[in-house]
Amino acid sequence: MSNKRIYLDNAATTRVDDDILNEITKYFNVEYANPSSIYKESRTIQNAIYKARSSIAKLINASDDEIYFTSGGTESDNWAIQCVQNENKKHIITSKIEHHAILNTCKYMKESGLNITYLDVDKSGFINPQTLEENITKDNTSIVSIMTANNEIGTIQPIKQLCKIAHQNGAYFHTDAVQAVGKLNIDVKDTNVDMMSISGHKIHALKGIGALYIKKSTHLKNLIYGGSQENYKRAGTENVPAIVSLGLACEKLISNNKEQNYIRNLRDYFIYEVLFKIDDCILTGNSDSRLINNASFCFADIDSKILIILLDKAGICASVGSACTSGSVENSHVLQAIGVDDKYINGNIRFTLSKYNTKEEIDYVVSNLAETVKKLRNN
Repeated sequence: MSNKRIYLDNAATTRVDDDILNEITKYFNVEYANPSSIYKESRTIQNAIYKARSSIAKLINASDDEIYFTSGGTESDNWAIQCVQNENKKHIITSKIEHHAILNTCKYMKESGLNITYLDVDKSGFINPQTLEENITKDNTSIVSIMTANNEIGTIQPIKQLCKIAHQNGAYFHTDAVQAVGKLNIDVKDTNVDMMSISGHKIHALKGIGALYIKKSTHLKNLIYGGSQENYKRAGTENVPAIVSLGLACEKLISNNKEQNYIRNLRDYFIYEVLFKIDDCILTGNSDSRLINNASFCFADIDSKILIILLDKAGICASVGSACTSGSVENSHVLQAIGVDDKYINGNIRFTLSKYNTKEEIDYVVSNLAETVKKLRNN
């Protein structure tokens, strides 16, 4: 494995699929017309956008006109939280382990005069539905936002049950599904969510593109104002190559379920090998109800930032929690919320796999990881 880089940080971003990359190049310099014009070239682009929208809708069992393109998961989260229209209701509920796109938007909303409740989670990262029932109020709660699956520890939430509680109390329900799309079979009609955030670069599409699913009955103000794009809901000239890449990524996910099984089996093998070969190591999150590509650990008496650097020197790309906060000196808010013991909390590391990883790579990573942990503990 010498001289080869092994990429195991696919929760941060993914490699653009080769087929997708080849397909979208024409939208930069051949079919490059502005889709808002009315001549033939523009109609070709309009059809490409329509096809992409339809593919996304099909993947999550939505209607085409419920899909709105955004710049990514962060914008989708902001739109849902900031702009939901629920008259005279000034209370938002979320959880303590959300992505910072949600947490910092809620912080802004609190500064704007709203009340925010952050729900506790158990040691596996689950939200107990009863906790939501105890904190929601019919008179004041406008929206509940709970991520489908956690970006650091991979825990999958009981979204359908939580959504039902929100609706029983007259609140909208939004879910950040950025990590879940492509790893779970998602059906917005079954879960009955009102809004759902999607990001392209987590599923082998380009960066800078995402979508917000908005159920037809949901009243949502605009976050961005301007032209008539996205049915007057989200202004700005469309990022056509990125939109097409997201549509193609969704098409591939619809047609290839074998990839999910491949990634899950490789992830299970990885987890087993790490726990078997490295002492004083814990798996964070739930061992069963977790994302198929997530293997997140904590090693006792280890500084994870040093571990990451040494793995990098060995050609291995992994992360300390979320990529969005990897430069922070503070411990992960997710690990704090699930109550990881002080002995382990500084030694957290997240590996996230993709269809491009191999068993040979995993064997190399486990061997190197075990050797590196041993050296750090002996120093």
